[in-house]
Amino acid sequence: MTIFDLQHFLSSLTRIFPMRYFLSLLLAASCMVMYAQNPIDVQHYKFEIELSDKSDAINGKALISVRFLSDAVIVKFDLASGEDGKGMYAFQVKEGKELLTFTHKNNVVIINLKRGAKKDEIRTFEISYMGTPKDGLVISKNKYNERTFFGDNWPNRAHNWIPCNDVPSDKSSVEFIVKAPVHYKVISNGLLMEEKKIANNFKATYWKEDIAIPTKVMVIGAADFAVKRVDSSYHIPVTAWVYKQDSTEGFYDYALGDDILKFYESYVGPYPYKKLANVQSKTIFGGMENANAIFYAENTVTGTRSSEALMAHEIAHQWFGNTATEKSFPHLWLSEGFANYLTDLYIEQKYGIDSFQKRMEEEREEVIQFAKVSKQAVVDSTSDYMDLLSPNSYQKGSWILHMLRTEVGDSNFKKIIRDYYSKFKFSNADTRDFEKVAETVSGKNLKWFFDQWLYQPGIPEIQLTEKMENDEYKLKITQGKQVYRFPLNIVIAAANDELIIRRIYVEGKETELKVKAKGPVKLSIDPYKKLLFTEKK
Repeated sequence: MTIFDLQHFLSSLTRIFPMRYFLSLLLAASCMVMYAQNPIDVQHYKFEIELSDKSDAINGKALISVRFLSDAVIVKFDLASGEDGKGMYAFQVKEGKELLTFTHKNNVVIINLKRGAKKDEIRTFEISYMGTPKDGLVISKNKYNERTFFGDNWPNRAHNWIPCNDVPSDKSSVEFIVKAPVHYKVISNGLLMEEKKIANNFKATYWKEDIAIPTKVMVIGAADFAVKRVDSSYHIPVTAWVYKQDSTEGFYDYALGDDILKFYESYVGPYPYKKLANVQSKTIFGGMENANAIFYAENTVTGTRSSEALMAHEIAHQWFGNTATEKSFPHLWLSEGFANYLTDLYIEQKYGIDSFQKRMEEEREEVIQFAKVSKQAVVDSTSDYMDLLSPNSYQKGSWILHMLRTEVGDSNFKKIIRDYYSKFKFSNADTRDFEKVAETVSGKNLKWFFDQWLYQPGIPEIQLTEKMENDEYKLKITQGKQVYRFPLNIVIAAANDELIIRRIYVEGKETELKVKAKGPVKLSIDPYKKLLFTEKK
């Protein structure tokens, strides 16, 4: 019985059994589901991929080394099944020289082990397959009507063209050997080990990444690229890979990577990889943060450097998302919110506080509009991962970091970011892990902060009531149904050019402020852009 058969069976039982029996069965089912999870830790992938100009079909071979997390008699890998002429078809599986029996259906290759695996044992399997990718590897033509190939794996689309354990928590080193017609230049993760001509006007390009990365950022790209190193003798090569027709504009635009890298190294820590390639591509996203081979939409090349913020966002992911990776997709804000806020900080140091505050104001407005239609918290267990690409993960995540910075102070905040990265680089973390680091550095209990901002939906809604009696100004702050704790900066411009500045702590349904002032007065709340809120008029 498959998990899906089991779910159907349990559903039918609810019509004939009382709920208490159903709950008992549901508990048993959950145990079976847990048992059915893939008990492996992939150590290394080596992929050989053959591309062609004659069709969109690819030929592939995968060598996958895994460590078993428990005793097992089977091993499973995600690989899209073939249907309607598209998808992958696994046709041979081996361990060493031994052929193994297997099944390939429902997007999973299940391999029967001739010799059972023991916990912590490391074994290597070879899967040969072929087919036309339904997704994951985008095979199309660029804006110049030239054929291109680009991996596009986020969030869990890698299994559409490579066999893998397609979850963000299972990180591994990877090698790609790509065989393609000689006119293509091929980019991938890691360092270029070899490029050589082979038979039939083809060449093989061999890239190797020794640092463990998640499958969502393992890629190849093949196009008629122009390539140039664009950094100013930086300690790692920063290169631009652009269509030949866009070489002048693209080399200029993507040279910004040099400055962005320098800032992030000073703020977070050393760049974790041995190269950074910025690549013009056919990604379905505006940018995709593939490990050290970032793909940008082809229209980002303009010759005006109009995509500087986008580049800053994707480069920030090389630290947060690629190296310190969320344990699971509900904690995506640890990637996207961090990349968004680091972009804000990059803009602040380069263009000043006004540009920074303008960005924060724009991001706040996006969160306000999203909160009107969404009842989801930032830490969101939705199974539709594309739904996570929302202001909750990006702009609200950024604002949460901004408010944490206010709560703990600038120096503590920077140390939190650096310590969190240092502790979880090359591994995985969730929101509570980040919370523990923040508490350790700041010496504060921050559970309330994380609970209200990350584990409940919405944002504070406040209503202001002003009253002037004699020479006393009274301000009442009333919260909506959901009560938050937060500091609020208030500036009161009174008569005779008197300026009264207060920082009050709001933590109940109603909070009052009284100050001596001569009217008329003009009130300004949150003038320094420190709070994510909306005001009810």
